[in-house]
Order: sequence, then C-alpha cells, then structure tokens
Amino acid sequence: MLQDRIRNASLLDRVVSADEAALLINDGMTVGMSGFTRAGEAKAVPLALAERAKKSPLSITLMTGASLGNDLDKTMVEAHMLARRMPFQSDPALRKAINAGEVMFIDQHLSETVEQLRSGQIHGVDVAIIEAVAITSEGGIVPTTSVGNSASFAILADKIIVEINLSQSVILEGLHDIFIPARRPTRMPIPVVTPDSRVGLPYIPVPPEKIAAIVVTEKEDSFSTVLPPDDDTKAIASHLSDFLLNEVKQGRMGYELQPLQAGIGTIANAVMHGFIDTPFHDLKMYSEVLQDSTFELFDSGKLTFASGSSITLSGEMNEKVMPRLMDYKSRLILRPQEVSNHPEVIRRLGIIGINTALEFDIYGNVNSTHVGGTNMMNGIGGSGDFARNAYMSIFVTKSIAKNGSISSVVPMVSHVDHTEHDVDILVTEVGIADLRGLAPRERAPVIIRNCVHPLYRDQLADYYERAVKRGGHTPHILEEAFSWHTALREKGTMLSSA
Repeated sequence: MLQDRIRNASLLDRVVSADEAALLINDGMTVGMSGFTRAGEAKAVPLALAERAKKSPLSITLMTGASLGNDLDKTMVEAHMLARRMPFQSDPALRKAINAGEVMFIDQHLSETVEQLRSGQIHGVDVAIIEAVAITSEGGIVPTTSVGNSASFAILADKIIVEINLSQSVILEGLHDIFIPARRPTRMPIPVVTPDSRVGLPYIPVPPEKIAAIVVTEKEDSFSTVLPPDDDTKAIASHLSDFLLNEVKQGRMGYELQPLQAGIGTIANAVMHGFIDTPFHDLKMYSEVLQDSTFELFDSGKLTFASGSSITLSGEMNEKVMPRLMDYKSRLILRPQEVSNHPEVIRRLGIIGINTALEFDIYGNVNSTHVGGTNMMNGIGGSGDFARNAYMSIFVTKSIAKNGSISSVVPMVSHVDHTEHDVDILVTEVGIADLRGLAPRERAPVIIRNCVHPLYRDQLADYYERAVKRGGHTPHILEEAFSWHTALREKGTMLSSA
C-alpha cells in the first residue's frame, strides 16, 4: 500500500502525475536532482519536463550528484532544455553538446558543489527532485541507491518533488547516513573517524510542507557497463598488488592496508577485483561508488566494510546482490558526497586513492577529463578530492589506446586535472612508477622505463634526453611538448615512425 511508503498522512494528497509535478519547474530555474553515477536518479519528472520542453521551449540549470542513468541526459539535451549542467556527466549526446558549446558544463570537484550552494556563491536551487524509497512519518526523505547531493538539494531548495520508486527495495531504509556539515567558518570537525562511523540520520530531514508534489514510479536504475578484467587490467592489478605487498614488508602498513577508494569504470573496478587473489584481508573501503568489485570482495571474505555515496552494479551483479541486500546491509553505508569526498575525512582516514587517467606525462601530471586538451569526456568527478588528500594517490591506465595509435604517456599532458604534486604512484600494464620523494629529473626516467609501452619508449626517452640538454628544473622542449597530440590529429597516430 502507498501508505507504507508515504507514512506522513498529510502528504498523501500531494501525489500527482509526473506531468503535473513538472509544472512546478519554470524556464530559467535551477533544479537539483538526485542521481550519482547511474544510481538513484529521479526518473519520471525529468522525462515529463523534456516532453514539455519539446512543445514549449524552456531551459534550466541542472545540478546532480554525478552522472545519470536511463538516458536522461540524452533525452533532456535532445529536448534543448539544458542551459547549464554540473558537476559531472557521462552521456555521449550531452558530451557532444558540451563540446559544441551548446550546453555550459561546470566541471567541479564533487565535494564542492553544495558547499558553494550553501554559502550562496552559486545560484540557489529552486526545485529539488529526489528519488526515495519512502517518506517517514515526520516527513523525512529516505533515498534509494544513492545519496550524492540529494540531501543538501532538498534542504536548500524552495520546493521538493519526491519520486517514490516502488521498484526500490524498502531494505534500503537504514542504509543511509545523512550528515550535513555546518556553515563555515565556525564549523566543527566532521565526526567520521573510521569508514564505518555512523554520524547522521537514516533520512533527509525536511519540513513536510516543503514537499510540493509526490510522483509514484517503478522504473529501475540503469546497470553499469563495466567489462570483466582483461590481460592488461589483470597486469595493472598485479603490479599494484606487488607494490602494496612491499609496503607491508617495509612496515608502512599491515595486510589490512589503509581504507581503499576506487574511481568508476572498468579499469578501477578490475583493479579492485584483483585484491581477491592476494594475501590482503580485513579490507575496508571509503569511496564514492560501490561497484561490482565491492560485492565480489565481500563475497570473497576480503572486505569487511564499505562506505560510499552510491551503489552502481552491472545487470548480472544486480541480480546477485539485490535479493541478498539484507546480508550486506550491516556492512554498508551510503553518505552525502560532500562527506564521502570531504578532504578533511579523506586526510584523517589515510585513504589509498585509486583513480583512472586518460593520460599522464613524464613528470606525473595527470589528465583525466579532456581528449586532446579540449574535448570533455566526463569530468573530474571525485578523483581530485581523493588525489590531493590521500595517504597514497595512485593513477592507473592502459599504456596505449586505439590499437597503439595513442600513447597514454606523453611529453606533456594536454590538460592538467591532477598536478605532479598530487600524484604518488602511476601504474600501467607495463609496470609501476613510485614517484614519492623524486624530483622531476628523477621522475621522468622512472616513468619512461616502467610505464611506457615499448612502441613509444625510445621515442619518449629521446624527447626527454633532448629536453634535459635545454636545462631547467622540469625540462621540456616547448615547441615539441604537444607534438604527439598534433600528430594524432593530423596523421591519426602518435608514433613518429608512422
């Protein structure tokens, strides 16, 4: 019965259709919507709004936690209703519109968006659209498979539209830990001292009168598109495992390691999967997205607890996990992303951060967002939050792409997301480069020797040797620094011999 989900009787008369709820959103508004990496996004009202925009033009600024599922970004951009989008996305159609200058995309560290909202540095949220499992008797909103920025959007918005998703299990209730940092500058420390610290509420506290409409839905989350480990990602995982085993041997940590964070996607997921076949045990995660590998590690007995901001699974893993959600529930927490990604907490817990690079250069600068320096892929996401503040900042990538036409290690990255100051360890299937304690002139030979594909090693070594003759703390030949990217654009390959 609907009353089991909407437990505040005064709200039952606010149940309306998606079309009616969409009428609360007007041209020029800023909308804050739930959703973090294809999990827990509102699903009905955005589609209704897109249909309305096709008939009567309107445009909005859309804020979310991260990327959306169910092709929502694609549908909205094709309806020409997105004027601005932040802070992360992963949809090809939206990406095309961003790179064409049709949608203004604000690429932010995921910990920063609601901090700027709270302090009034960016335009406030007019309407929040939040997917929920239930509404409590006090009016509290119980999120579904993600928290993301939903809590602060709901708290700061003028009006709230709640989508009660009947396909989401009520077992999710109690999984969330909603803690909102106080306003600065008199903020007290965030009291998360271990990955399993529970410091907040299991629902988003809002006055019931702010809930202007409730829409009932039954559409499921989109499944992730992660691929199973291949030979290259297995090699990356093996190199990282050997490195961490040596850290244990050196007495810098135990076999339980430090809490682990992993970025989204196939490579990071495969690297985490690699921990199954290692001597490490009693592992904990303090991360953003809990992917397939999180539950594989639970089932293997390697992982004891995982804290994140969303659960995003492949179709196959979803069929295994969701019917057994109660078995995992005591070992899981979903938090607001401003807490899961907060620099204070990351630094306190001593996180080992494992994130994916598009490319890196011979000095350890990392590009994780822009192809060829200009075309946006997805966004920086939370990688910067973790890289800058981690106990150990690790970036992983395959050494080549496009059948060898592209080297992932270049003389100078075409766009910098993570400077050499925030990068400790680089790993490709070729090997691992430990950059800790090394000056730039020491870093380059280590990276070239250990991480560069044999196709490009001599070419990159030649560049570095000639750059050293020019001199400088960080030697470069400026007129050649981007020649590899230019060659790719003009000839279709970075190989000098082509």
